[in-house]
Amino acid sequence: MTQGAIELDGVAKAYGPTLALAPFTHRFEPGRVHALMGKNGSGKSTLIKILAGAVKPTLGRMTISGRPATFDSPVDAFKAGIVTVHQELSLVPVLSVGENIYLGRLPHRRVLGRSVVDWPRVHADATRLLHGMGLDIDSKAPVGSLSVGQQQVVEIVKAMSFEPAILLLDEPTSALASREVELLFDLVRRLRSGGVTMIYITHRMNELFEIADTCTVLRDGRAVGTTAMAATTPDGIVDMMFGDIARAVRPPRRAATRGAPVLTVRGLTRAGAFADVSFDLHRGEVLGFAGLLGAGRTEVLRAVFGADPFDTGTIAVDGNEVRHPSLRRMKALGVGYTPENRKEAGLVQVRSVHDNLCLASLGRIARHGFINRAREKPFVDRQIEGLAIKVPDAQLPVSSLSGGNQQKIVIGNWLNTRPRIMFFDEPSRGIDVQAKQQIFDIMWREAAGGLSSVFVSSEPEELLEVADRIVVMRLGRIVAEVLPSAVTLAELYRLCMEGRPS
Repeated sequence: MTQGAIELDGVAKAYGPTLALAPFTHRFEPGRVHALMGKNGSGKSTLIKILAGAVKPTLGRMTISGRPATFDSPVDAFKAGIVTVHQELSLVPVLSVGENIYLGRLPHRRVLGRSVVDWPRVHADATRLLHGMGLDIDSKAPVGSLSVGQQQVVEIVKAMSFEPAILLLDEPTSALASREVELLFDLVRRLRSGGVTMIYITHRMNELFEIADTCTVLRDGRAVGTTAMAATTPDGIVDMMFGDIARAVRPPRRAATRGAPVLTVRGLTRAGAFADVSFDLHRGEVLGFAGLLGAGRTEVLRAVFGADPFDTGTIAVDGNEVRHPSLRRMKALGVGYTPENRKEAGLVQVRSVHDNLCLASLGRIARHGFINRAREKPFVDRQIEGLAIKVPDAQLPVSSLSGGNQQKIVIGNWLNTRPRIMFFDEPSRGIDVQAKQQIFDIMWREAAGGLSSVFVSSEPEELLEVADRIVVMRLGRIVAEVLPSAVTLAELYRLCMEGRPS
């Protein structure tokens, strides 16, 4: 068996009755870049976690570099020669490049009977490693002074300092500009020529044909197939990812009221995040925002909501420009925002369901600044009943509820402010199918009552089902606007990845 080969025989993972990964049999050839594709929930993350030792498979056998492998922890995977480079950087900005590469294992030497860090060796070894990979980066430079692309490259150099046979790359370019992507690709090509086996996860279709040798596609927890990149096309991979679903027809929806928009955004720009973003939102409309991770959708919503600054552009509510928008000002104008990270930004986990349903509307409920439980109770009861929140006692901590019920509380909290405009940022993330449908029903019901919504989702299927109109963002810019009735799932996904129709 050749060094760096990965062979899986019937590897599967089940969580109770739910099969996250069906029996998977495949051989990842050594010294090649293997792309792993699939929409959210396809099973690719489960497979990567199994390879990284973070998840133990329920069934199956695995062979790494010709030796049987059983991982009880990431340490076991590491010992077998597997190193993972995660999407989120693990570097310390205030430390130097050399310190970050050898953090936790800095070499020492004896000086006057004491053990001290051998700094000359740290930077000499780091420089040798950087130059060996064709990189002109100063090992003494603080990581925080580097571009994001250079930081991502340092992350890979750090991984390679362990001399792994196998490198798992999880969305390594998600936060990179095009010029930085090429820097990363140069390093990946150099590692491949050195015999390193790489499994590469990305949602960017164009990257596959530039850097990958093969592509393995998972769908609904099952392996659909593997193809050589030279023998396929973007359409072929999209068809593998979605199958017949790509030809599903969206059911007809109610047409939103056309007339003067309730929200107008023109030329909104913040350097490094988004540029020249313009859109209108009409009364009773659900406007979908499509795009991949890093497209800038959340950043735009936060800027419009007054949570983050922007450099240029205008925002108007009911035709009246909002100068220097702030959270307080936008809330007073009837705008609400359910954030994508509900646990950290949308809820106070240690507080009760009752408290969390009243947080955004305390200014209306509390009299003269004093909290009154009796005055709050109708607001709480209305949302528990109207949103079908399953909780035996509203005084229970919100952390005790399921993800779906927590998401309903985030929504109910803002509905208690009686908003006219709502921003729903990934409202279905991390919840089950039934809870998703309940939340979509809430959105449609509120839209029928006149609420205007912006709906951000990383799931194109959801946007086609829920939205009345969809704008597509890519790399911080709006690249298309489509009607769900006039676009297929495959076409929408392609727009997100490539920024242009087929």
